[in-house]
Amino acid sequence: MVLSLLYLVYYHSNHKRNQYSKNRTHFILKYYRATLNTMNTFSLLFMLILAVSFMLQWYLVLRQIRHIHRHRDQVPAAFREKINPEEHGKAAAYNIAKSRTGLVDLSLNTLLLLVWTLGGGLQMLADFWISFELGEIWTGSLFIIAFMLVSGILSLPMSIYQTFFLEQKFGFNKTSPRTFVLDLVKQCLLLLCIGLPFLCVVLWLMNTSGRLWWLYVWIAWFSFSLIMMWAWPALIAPLFNKFKSLERDALRKRIESLLERNGFASQGIFVMDGSKRSSHGNAYFTGLGNNKRIVFYDTLLKDLTDAETEAVLAHELGHFKLRHIKKRIALTAILSLLSLGLLGWIIEMPWYYEGLGVSTKSSYMALTLFLMIAPLFSFFLQPVFSWMSRVHEYEADSFAAAQAEAENLVQALVKLYRENANTLTPDPVYSAFHDSHPPAPLRIAHLQGMSS
Repeated sequence: MVLSLLYLVYYHSNHKRNQYSKNRTHFILKYYRATLNTMNTFSLLFMLILAVSFMLQWYLVLRQIRHIHRHRDQVPAAFREKINPEEHGKAAAYNIAKSRTGLVDLSLNTLLLLVWTLGGGLQMLADFWISFELGEIWTGSLFIIAFMLVSGILSLPMSIYQTFFLEQKFGFNKTSPRTFVLDLVKQCLLLLCIGLPFLCVVLWLMNTSGRLWWLYVWIAWFSFSLIMMWAWPALIAPLFNKFKSLERDALRKRIESLLERNGFASQGIFVMDGSKRSSHGNAYFTGLGNNKRIVFYDTLLKDLTDAETEAVLAHELGHFKLRHIKKRIALTAILSLLSLGLLGWIIEMPWYYEGLGVSTKSSYMALTLFLMIAPLFSFFLQPVFSWMSRVHEYEADSFAAAQAEAENLVQALVKLYRENANTLTPDPVYSAFHDSHPPAPLRIAHLQGMSS
C-alpha cells in the first residue's frame, strides 16, 4: 500500500493529466481495489490508531513549543533570584529545538512503521532469512536481530544530528566521534552475545511449550530482566564508562551516615565519567539485591555542595525506602504478563498477520509485530503512568526533606535545572503525557512549603 502510494506520487509528478488514457485510469483504480481488498478490519484499526496517535503527539509537541516560546522572556517567580533571563532564554531555545527535532523523528518513525508493516518491509526481511532454511528458531532469532540492526542503522542520522549538532550547538555534547562509534560497536556486540541467545530461548519456548507458552516466556523474560538488573553495575556499565570510588571524604561521611540511618547497604559509592559524553549531570541507584551501587556523574559533583549532593541522594534513597522501585518492577511484570497473554491469543489469528501486511505466520513474526505496534496503543495510557511517576517524585522529595534540609534540595534542583537547561515552563497538557517529574515550579513550591 505504501509503495503503491509512492509510485503514484512519482507518476503524477512526471506525467501531465492529458496523457492519462482511460485504460491507464482503469488499471490504477483496479490496482487500488485489489490493494484495499487485501486489507482487513484490523488494517483499518491499525491505520486509525496510528493516525490518531501521530496527530495527538504532533499536537502536544506544538503546544509545548508555543507554551515555551510564550514564556521565554519571563523567568518564573520562584527562580528569578537564581536563574537569570539569559539562562532562561537558552533553556527555552534548547527545548524548542529538541521539540522540533522530535517532530522530525516522530514523522520518520511513523513512516518507517508503515514501510515495515503495510509496505512489506518485514515480509521481505523474513523471506530473506527463510531462504537459508535454518529452522524456525534460528531463522526467527536472526530475523529479529537483523530487524533491530537495520532499525538502528536507519535511526543513525537522527542520533548523529542530535549528538553532534543539537547538543553541540547548546554546549552539552562531549562525545567524540570515536566514542560514538565505539558505543555502537559495543551495543551491537552485546546484542549478539546476550540478545541472540535470549531470543533463541524465547522462540524455543514459544514453539515447544504448548498453549501456555506465553506464561513460560514471561517467566524467562522476568528472570532475565532481574539478572540483568543485578549484573548491570559490575559487568555491563563499566564497558561504557569508568567508575571510581568517591574521594571527597566529607561527602562520603555524610552519605554513609545517611545510608546507615536508613538501613541501606550498597557495594560502594562511585563517580562516573559522565563528562565523557555530556555536560548534563545526574545521580542514580543501580543494581539489585546485594549488588547495589550509588553512582554520581562527575558533572553533578562539580556543581553541587556536599549538603546539596546529600539532599539529591536522599531523594533517590526515598524511592528505595518507599518501595517505589519494587512497585515499578511489579507493575512492569503485571503489564508484561497481560501483554504476553494477549499475544498468546492473537498469535493464532490470521487477521493479525494479514492486517499488518505480512503473509508469514510464525512465532517470531507475531512477536516482532506485537513489539512494533504495542507502543501505539499504550501511548494513550501514558498520562496514567506519568501521573504515578510524579506522585512517587513528590513522595521522594518529602522523604528527602525529612532526611536533609528541604532548602538544600531546592538549591540542588535549581542548579540542575540551570545546568541541564530543563524548561521551567512546560505546557501542562504536554507535561501530563510526557513528564515523569513534576513541573519545576510545582516541585519547588512543594519543597518550600515543607521548609517554611
